Amino acid sequence: MTTPETSAKPCPQCGKPAVTEFRPFCSARCKKVDLGKWFNESYVIPGDENVPANDENDD
Repeated sequence: MTTPETSAKPCPQCGKPAVTEFRPFCSARCKKVDLGKWFNESYVIPGDENVPANDENDD
């Protein structure tokens, strides 16, 4: 059973119980660590590499 302060899923960074205030993380620290990994491009979303860098047409 979970309390209002925690959720059933663990923190994706450290595995501790997630806290509602920082959901899905357990703390501000784990939230910032995750954001830093996005900024450093440690995480990437796979996609088509043939997509142009901008959406302007050369017409």
